[in-house]
Amino acid sequence: MSQYQIAVIVGSLRKESFNRQLASALVHLAPAEFSFKQLRIDDLPLYNQDDDAQPAASVVRLKNEILAANGLLFVTPEYNRSLPGVLKNAIDHASRPYGQSAWAGKPAGVLGVSPGAAGTALAQQHLRNILAYLDVPTLAQPEAFIQMKEGLFDEQGNIGPASKQFLQKWMDRYVAWIKQHASA
Repeated sequence: MSQYQIAVIVGSLRKESFNRQLASALVHLAPAEFSFKQLRIDDLPLYNQDDDAQPAASVVRLKNEILAANGLLFVTPEYNRSLPGVLKNAIDHASRPYGQSAWAGKPAGVLGVSPGAAGTALAQQHLRNILAYLDVPTLAQPEAFIQMKEGLFDEQGNIGPASKQFLQKWMDRYVAWIKQHASA
């Protein structure tokens, strides 16, 4: 049985999203004591503070899934040099009402993949700024700005040989980060 439950938040809604593929492939690099659940964010209404007293069922579900997790994994594309609106909307919902954030204290890892040479560097930086404010201890190193290239994934959808060593090191450090914070 898994000892560490990880909530995975993918910042893309696209069915064939590179970031969804990365999130799905990364789980195979983690030890058996870790389980990963991709959280649904496509059914959240736009955040409106007027709804804080009576949140939609999808918002309640999201917050409960985050609260049940031992850690967080954000895998996001970069849209217009920042994080996607759908991801920011999910973050806003789960952080409200003020003083009732589901994110607080949950250790996190952040990475992403993009066709561009800089990967998702700016989206990750903006996300890290938001997470710092929300009291989410976020793995700082190694950073993972991944460019979508031939061979990133193998024919079965797993991490390909050219990227496996780097991403395995990232996952090993992420696992240690989660364990460190779980024992604190």
